[in-house]
Amino acid sequence: MASDQSNPPPEPTKQQQAGKAPASTTTAAATKTPVTQPPPTTTQPAAASPAPASPAPASPAPASPASGGINLPGHQLQQPSGIVPAGPDDVHEEDEFELTDGYETASAGSTSVTSSVYAHTIENGRRYQHFKNGRYPIPNDDTELMREDMKHVMMMELCDGQLFYAPIGEHPQKILDIGTGTGIWAIEVGDRFPNARVRGIDISPVQPVWVPPNVDFLVDDCEGNEWLDKDCDLVHFRFTAAILKNVSKVLRYTYESLKPGGWVELQEFSADVLCDDSTMPNDDPVKYTYDLCQEAFTKFGMNITISTELESYLRDAGFVNIQCIVKKVPIGPWARDKTLRVIGMYQKLAVQDILPALSGRPMAALGMTPLEAEVTVAHARKALEDMTVHRYFHYYFWFAQKPK
Repeated sequence: MASDQSNPPPEPTKQQQAGKAPASTTTAAATKTPVTQPPPTTTQPAAASPAPASPAPASPAPASPASGGINLPGHQLQQPSGIVPAGPDDVHEEDEFELTDGYETASAGSTSVTSSVYAHTIENGRRYQHFKNGRYPIPNDDTELMREDMKHVMMMELCDGQLFYAPIGEHPQKILDIGTGTGIWAIEVGDRFPNARVRGIDISPVQPVWVPPNVDFLVDDCEGNEWLDKDCDLVHFRFTAAILKNVSKVLRYTYESLKPGGWVELQEFSADVLCDDSTMPNDDPVKYTYDLCQEAFTKFGMNITISTELESYLRDAGFVNIQCIVKKVPIGPWARDKTLRVIGMYQKLAVQDILPALSGRPMAALGMTPLEAEVTVAHARKALEDMTVHRYFHYYFWFAQKPK
């Protein structure tokens, strides 16, 4: 039986207390009151992670060969090339999968944010957000938050350090991050563009207390219209379209929030488990589990393969100059390319960590018993260890412009 608990915001660390004093800000919560934003600082904070490449120019830069993406100017859908699997003679360095070494996710800026929406629901030992309870069938506990931050590091590897592909220029003023999750993307964008106001929006109040002074968070459901802004340079989504019940409505709100000439970018993946070389059997447990999840998420009004269809949604919302980069992401370190092996290890860990959550609300929605769900994910977890099976996902990077 579900029970409600309160999860207060974390106390700042001694290091944070010794730094810049927190500014007085108010985070909108259940009342959806907009945040009072302090003036942005003009001091460039120290980089939170290794310095990535600057945003792409008007014509998106060609994707790295290691990422598997091909970017053809003027082409609406840029399909990826194949991934070459590692051979028996390929050398693997012992430390190549020490994934977080040297990566710092904390921001150099310091301004506190607070929220009154910290109630949660506990089911089967996992924590779910209380606001809009049942809206999102995946937990928001520490295990899931760590998985989300790990996926961010994977995305930075996949995109050669680029936070986005949309050519918004070097001096954006307003940026929205819809479905911000832990807020790590918004924080890094705020650090990179200290003169821009960056706002992250999510239904879960799980963002950090200490953030750059030009970054704030709003606890709200993006399928409502209370979060609407004006004159934004960029509205960013990552792994969000698949869990929206009404993508068309949210993209219309996005269109209203952008300035003329502003950009929207959706970084999504399709939950179809694919294979090019016939090494994946028809009854592969990993593919079977994700096929079940596609069926399960439809019970919640969601489509976890919608990333393949977003061009029509963007066009119907009024966007022009629609472009897409498609990348292949291996599930596991089976690729010959070293960077893709690291990315593949991240992806494998992300799948491993989501499996217990999939055995909860999603499989229960299909009428599966807890034992049936546990057996299903156990088979998938075991199958993930077989690197002779060359599974991969497609990742889609859609970006489009509001007419000037």
